[in-house]
Amino acid sequence: MLSRVAERIYWQARYLERVENTARLLSVFSSLLLDLPGRTKLGWRALVRITGTTESFATRYNIATEINLAQFLISDDCDASICSMLSMARENARTTREVMPTEAFERINNLYYYTQSAADGAVVRSARNEMLERIIESCQQIFGMLAGTMSRDASYTFVRMGRALERADMVTRIVDVGARKLFSHPGKGAVAPRFPEPYEGILWMNVLRSQSAYQMYRQHVRRRVNGEDVVRFLLQDEEFPRAAIHNLTTISKILSKLPNNAEVDDLVDEAKRHVMQSQVADLLEDGLTEYIDEIQIKFAAIHDAVTRTWFLPGN
Repeated sequence: MLSRVAERIYWQARYLERVENTARLLSVFSSLLLDLPGRTKLGWRALVRITGTTESFATRYNIATEINLAQFLISDDCDASICSMLSMARENARTTREVMPTEAFERINNLYYYTQSAADGAVVRSARNEMLERIIESCQQIFGMLAGTMSRDASYTFVRMGRALERADMVTRIVDVGARKLFSHPGKGAVAPRFPEPYEGILWMNVLRSQSAYQMYRQHVRRRVNGEDVVRFLLQDEEFPRAAIHNLTTISKILSKLPNNAEVDDLVDEAKRHVMQSQVADLLEDGLTEYIDEIQIKFAAIHDAVTRTWFLPGN
């Protein structure tokens, strides 16, 4: 396989997974707006920090409001928006049709045009929620179709690698939703507590639901929803397919199908140890956000090694 083809397949999977999870992040905030009393305000700027788009957002908007964030993450002409990411996924799918199922390009193309047509109405919350649900569902259908129709060769290996690495990174960002001070209260000089009661359970429940994890959490954890168990489940549960450690393990398993995998394998093992050896209870007291930043640095190192190993000219 040519290195440029492998890279496009990998990025096609990453962009689709990122689209899905950006939609999930926006859904978390939309659900919280419905679940919280009117006097409690969400700190929307936290969503800018979580998505790593602070500088890009600041060049376009002065205030982090719901409407500004929705427009920025859905339709703006920037790398972070769902429309832009779908455009890049569509282009990667178009240029790899010789090794990917034709139906994949058709589905991505349809999702791209649907999102373009629906984006203008996303400032209305009900229309936005409907659009986000359709985006999430469509991304899942595309990945399901790829899983059901692709031979287990190098092409599918790069699909799985791109998806797993992006999912591991994005689930840590969504966990970060619960780690940051998302609540603010009206009144001059008012300071929001870290986890204002009785909203902690609502916050973490929506974090679980954003990952379609609520039912599996209740089935396996069997305790009321709380921050410590939710963080442990989404980072360290080896059986849940959206958990960070499950996706790192997936990468470890598929690396054997690719040549020259030693550097990437070592970095993945290092990231797995970092995730599994953490003491979640201590991190929740002080340092979860910093810990998540460290994990994301390790994920970036894995991506850089993947690029050096398989995507640069001559590889």
